[in-house]
Amino acid sequence: MLQITDLTYRIGGRVILDQVSLTIPAGHKVGLIGRNGAGKSTLLKLISGELATDGGDVRLSKRARMGVVSQEAPAGSRSLLETVLAADTERASLLEEAETTTDPLRIAEVHTRLADIDAHTAEARAASILSGLGFDADAQRRACDDFSGGWRMRVALAATLFLRPDLLLLDEPTNHLDLEATIWLENYLINYPGTIILISHDRDLLNRAVKSIAHLHDGTVTLYGGNYDKFAKTRREQMELASKHYDKQIAQQKHLQSFIDRFRAKASKAKQAQSRIKMLEKMGPAIPVVEDRGISFDFPSPKELPPPLINIHQGDVGYTEGNPVLRNISLRVDMDDRIALLGANGNGKSTLAKLLADRLELMSGEKHSSNKLRIGYFAQHQTDELRGDETPYQHMASLMPDVIEHKVRAQLGRFAFEGQKGDTKVKDLSGGEKARLLFALMTLDAPHMLILDEPTNHLDIDSRDALNHALNAYEGAVIIISHDPYLIEACADRLVLVADGTVSAFEGDVAEYRQYLLDRARMERRANKNGGDDGDNGNGNGGNGGKDAKRDRKAERQKAAEKRKIAAPIKREVQKLEADMEKLTARKAKIELDMADPTLYEDANADKLTKTRQELSKVENDLAMVEQKWIEKQEEYDAMVA
Repeated sequence: MLQITDLTYRIGGRVILDQVSLTIPAGHKVGLIGRNGAGKSTLLKLISGELATDGGDVRLSKRARMGVVSQEAPAGSRSLLETVLAADTERASLLEEAETTTDPLRIAEVHTRLADIDAHTAEARAASILSGLGFDADAQRRACDDFSGGWRMRVALAATLFLRPDLLLLDEPTNHLDLEATIWLENYLINYPGTIILISHDRDLLNRAVKSIAHLHDGTVTLYGGNYDKFAKTRREQMELASKHYDKQIAQQKHLQSFIDRFRAKASKAKQAQSRIKMLEKMGPAIPVVEDRGISFDFPSPKELPPPLINIHQGDVGYTEGNPVLRNISLRVDMDDRIALLGANGNGKSTLAKLLADRLELMSGEKHSSNKLRIGYFAQHQTDELRGDETPYQHMASLMPDVIEHKVRAQLGRFAFEGQKGDTKVKDLSGGEKARLLFALMTLDAPHMLILDEPTNHLDIDSRDALNHALNAYEGAVIIISHDPYLIEACADRLVLVADGTVSAFEGDVAEYRQYLLDRARMERRANKNGGDDGDNGNGNGGNGGKDAKRDRKAERQKAAEKRKIAAPIKREVQKLEADMEKLTARKAKIELDMADPTLYEDANADKLTKTRQELSKVENDLAMVEQKWIEKQEEYDAMVA
């Protein structure tokens, strides 16, 4: 399908891609990963022909069609459905010709070609894709200009998927999607019959939708079989082996050099010394293993407040008097809560987040919160409020007047703004760096609750992992809205569904929510296809036996779902215990690091040493107790869903 040979590309004399070679057979689905700035998007542009190479060759199979999502959001008065249908220019041209041509032979050719490209199903396919990406039937009939840029980028994605290209190139396709649309896209890509090259920082998408990982590092690409988790394991093992080989080579070289130094001058050993000199020269210099420096975040943990932090009872909230977005909200947030807000964009998740963050007032009902409550609020649009001509240091210093410079820089350092990076103008920072700056600014006063509205949009996989670890180590409450299922699953122990103007608990985990969405979409497709009929009329395609089998499978699914629902409280306990273990493990590692400081063992620090040892002993005991409880609860959960 795709053959890349010795591909080279430079920017301003700097080599971005250095003789990259890669072969992708037809039907393969490949995740293209690498650090931000490694050249992933550049490689896709070279494959698509948007950029010209400085050397090498890119070859695509003859007659293979390539699909790339437009970087510009579609606009105009055409409806969304018309916009997607118009993307297939061949179909549009053939339909026009079918209306005008009078040549019987050409009429036959046109209709044959229309049948070949499934033109008769085009409108249904386009509507199905738009529906999956969050546009209901009414929205599909509205003009593109009625929608914001983010929603119109969904239309651009829908248009590319509708074309069903042989080679589909996707660069961060989930950036403008919510969790519901992300799950739909994931399922769509899993079942896509063509070849896919996908750039994504969404670990779940890379685990489920691709079968190979192309890792772009230092200008070269290495292809690994399997999903992202398998790649990460293989890569880690390779680094460990390379590190052991380096250590072994250094030891061998030292041994040889020691012999040479001892016996070079002795006539009886001269030949042996010369032999070892040649051996040493053949070995060449040992090449150390240089791992990418990981990014870490550190959210300062607050002092504990008595529960609840926030309690809302029968509240209505919205923006226009008499027209609330959400009604009859009853929600309590305690300091140890980890809550993910679920629901499609436009259903009110951000509205609820603003209410919790004191950025919206209730229209009716009651809301009580602690007088000392401090809240850290993150929303992606806040990056536009940063001052482009100022540096991260200047932003932080403005919030820390009369504080000496090194303390200001220490706060920035908690979010990987060290050295010159803290003095770079904000307008020159990447999207991920701007997000990290917002994290640093919003947590300056150690808030008791973090409210994060799509915090991962511009974060790479390493930064998302760092955010995950920081949230699990943080000792306050977390409210999170995210299209990243992996982050939700790793950080949240309560799921709250915001839909149809209401707020309610979702009794289940992310996997069950995923299945709930897929089942709902399947039922909607069946209803649309059959006008509300179940579509199984026994027309010789299985008869009653087919119906019985379907009923049996449905009954099994319902039984399994009922088990999971009953076991959901135990599952949440398991997840809470896992988060507690991660916090205690992080605390244990910090104490052990403190104890590695030689000054701690000086006579003047005897009391501090005693307290540190006592604290370590307590943390170790707590960790052992939590681990034992986790084992018991996990066994209990497994038994309930078996």
